[in-house]
Amino acid sequence: MNSRRWQGFAAQAVLAAGLLLLLWLLLDTTAANLHERGIRSGFGFLREPAGFAIGESLLPFDSADSVLWALVVGLINTLRVALPAVVVSTLLGTFIGLGRLSPNLLLRGLCKAYVEALRNVPLLLQLLAWYFVVTDLLPAASAALEIMPHVFLSKSGLFMPWFGGGGACLDLPVRGEMTISGGASLTPEFLALLLGLSLYTAAYVAETVRAGILAVPRGQSEAALALGLSRVQSFRLVLLPQALRSIIPPLTNQHLSLAKNASLAVAIGYPDLVSVANTTLNQTGRAAECIALIMVVYLVLSLLTAWFSVWLERRTGHWAERS
Repeated sequence: MNSRRWQGFAAQAVLAAGLLLLLWLLLDTTAANLHERGIRSGFGFLREPAGFAIGESLLPFDSADSVLWALVVGLINTLRVALPAVVVSTLLGTFIGLGRLSPNLLLRGLCKAYVEALRNVPLLLQLLAWYFVVTDLLPAASAALEIMPHVFLSKSGLFMPWFGGGGACLDLPVRGEMTISGGASLTPEFLALLLGLSLYTAAYVAETVRAGILAVPRGQSEAALALGLSRVQSFRLVLLPQALRSIIPPLTNQHLSLAKNASLAVAIGYPDLVSVANTTLNQTGRAAECIALIMVVYLVLSLLTAWFSVWLERRTGHWAERS
């Protein structure tokens, strides 16, 4: 047994060494070809001034800041829309998935229609449609919709109360004759991207939840009801812990897809990582380096999400055992 294990380790080590050698030869050949053609290469451009502005960001940014800082701002913008979209799509998809299992015919039909419609329309078209709705169909800022007290929605974006003055007081948005001042605001690009990603991914999450619950043998719920548990208790204590084992892995894949689909933000002008990297590419001409940076960032995000999924599966397994 030990000899077979060592043979397996040796085979994996040889394979890894071969891949590293192949990667080194590829990079060396690429660098040589670029040098022959007089094309600059390397990542020294990251320290140079960006020379362009970024429309919106949580972090302070100026065109005189470095390219590296511009890419960091783009990454934060990507996470800024991806993380809320993960939460919204998971909650909405869970309710729709449960609705597809409802005994109410009308609710079940509406949930099925939602899933079939959203899954069969390309995400890019949905993003463009939501951008059109936000920027063209909504009223101007002077006639903004007050959907809640001091919460205004218009083609200029969503305005809502926020803490100002170092968090000491609440800053309320005020509708003026031309614009809305005060409070915090979300741009039309951000809103369109958030709505598109959330609603599109929720359709897939709904099917994941429905399939996970149906994967639990019917006898489990019947046994729980026979023991005197209510339907809510049966679902919470018996069905859900078992269903989560089937739900979490594909649900993680949907979250990964959502994060990668956020790169379509460039189509509606939202300055995410890919958009900032494209601008950097046009400014510096470092196509290979910019593409490599995007690939590395998304690879790291995917690995972190996969690691979190494994951890969550283990926690879910312990919870199911205790239940």
